[in-house]
Amino acid sequence: MEDLGEPEKLVESITCMEVPLYKAAAEGKIEEFDNRQELNLESLKTPNYDNVLHVNLANSERTASAWSFKSRSRRSNRSDFVKKILGKCPSLLLQTNRKGQTPLHIAARYGRSTTVKLFIESRADGDIENLGMDELKAVREMLRLKDEESNTALHVAARYGHVGVVQALLKHEDPDFPYSVNKNHETPLYLAAKGGYGRSVTKLLDKWKSTVHGGPYGRTTLHAAVMSGDVETTKIILKEKGDLTKETDEIGHTPLHYAAHLGRNSIVEELLKEDVSAAYIGDKKWEMTPLLMAARQGYGLTVRKILFHCPASCEKVDKRGWNLLHFVAFRDNPLQLILFFSAIGDAELEYGSVKNLMDWKDTYGITPQQVYDACQGVASSENNQRKKEQIVELVKDIVVNEEVAEKAINPAPSSTINREDLQKTRDTHLVVAALVATVTFAAAITVPGGFKGEKELDQGTPFLIHDAAFKAFVITDALAFGLSVCTLIIHFDMVNPLFSRSHDKISGIMLADRFLGYATYAMVIAFCTANYADSAGSPKLSHYCLNHHYCHVNPYHLHPTASLCLFLLSIGLQCNM
Repeated sequence: MEDLGEPEKLVESITCMEVPLYKAAAEGKIEEFDNRQELNLESLKTPNYDNVLHVNLANSERTASAWSFKSRSRRSNRSDFVKKILGKCPSLLLQTNRKGQTPLHIAARYGRSTTVKLFIESRADGDIENLGMDELKAVREMLRLKDEESNTALHVAARYGHVGVVQALLKHEDPDFPYSVNKNHETPLYLAAKGGYGRSVTKLLDKWKSTVHGGPYGRTTLHAAVMSGDVETTKIILKEKGDLTKETDEIGHTPLHYAAHLGRNSIVEELLKEDVSAAYIGDKKWEMTPLLMAARQGYGLTVRKILFHCPASCEKVDKRGWNLLHFVAFRDNPLQLILFFSAIGDAELEYGSVKNLMDWKDTYGITPQQVYDACQGVASSENNQRKKEQIVELVKDIVVNEEVAEKAINPAPSSTINREDLQKTRDTHLVVAALVATVTFAAAITVPGGFKGEKELDQGTPFLIHDAAFKAFVITDALAFGLSVCTLIIHFDMVNPLFSRSHDKISGIMLADRFLGYATYAMVIAFCTANYADSAGSPKLSHYCLNHHYCHVNPYHLHPTASLCLFLLSIGLQCNM
């Protein structure tokens, strides 16, 4: 058999630019090019096929202050360099690098509006304010050149929100020209909306009143604005094209679905103000409404906002028959649930029929209470165990391999706390809460400084009644006592949480833990203010306590509530002194 030898290797010619020339191009020094008249600028390229203009624009200073003399000087030098280079070799303007980018693409990428105008002027060969047909055709030909991703310079400027470049590029474009999409099916308008660049969106909409609002995956520019999270951009698009609120993407998601899934409460508000009917639209796969999506993510505030505008939307269920409370129950955050439903108010609950949802069964006969119990590990019989396993599988279907607006669903919580751990936590809470309640009650009846008793009218009146520190003590002591008592009430099962269980329910543990933490902060502050009030008769001691105790506490190391209390306390003490 004949030996064919090693396969022939293809040798790619490598282009390069001399170091002095590269540095001169990067720094905008024309002298190096003036001194070398023999240079062929058309063939002077880097390995990436960048020419002198590419290099200059990509390496120019971008971080200097726009108001500094140094920055203005550099911009002036850069403009002079570009003018002189184009005077030497105008054809550089249309040369592309390996990515198909012209110098205009690079100028648009870095927001070089002055350079963009210079390019247009150079292409027009004269006055850009009064272009003839041939000059205008040449300019538009340059503006519409695409890179390998089918991006024009306008696509690039819109992507990065350079409104000055967008304005310069639009000035000589045809208002009736349909700007095509790039390889990702994105128009300049879509890119500006996705970036949350409201000013660029306004310029584009002003130029093209009938512009196409489509984007990739069947999305619209309103979808893109919601994804950006920018409220102002959303308002701008709603003003021009309010009917986009009910437009769906390929899988049936409206902009409101996106806003609910992402927890964009302000944008949810704006979308519902424009059109509340979007709240009743279900997607194609699971028939999920925006309300159900917000509940699935665990966004209680978003759920409340949608219910406020569309209370009847709670009656919509998904393809499995799951209603609002099914999704709320599996999120395993009873504290938020209690606060959420108490904040809505009984009247709104009645009107929205939320209370009735507690008894609704899905297509498998599962109620929200059963979902909650299954997620908490409650299974008192064999039938309940099978039901629990079924619910766990359903929850997995809800959160696995699902995403909206390119963001996955928040992971399903898993309960890792057993009954024994909960009982130990409850016992600890009871002991601590009883101690705090006892101490604060005793402090309330034996106030700092004692009581007046010389005159009949003064009997029972504290000596320090008008002292700022004493007032702070009374408030924080009462707060500590009240919160500790609330903790005891919760653990003795004297309240009825949304999802009722046995005495060691997680909802009670979470709520009691929060109350007890606040009670401890309040007790500490009450102790400090009582000490200060008692030392009020000694100015030196008071001054020492204020400067060496309160003022040396770093508020960033404390809970926000404690930090606020200490801040208000310090103001009161300073005023009192």
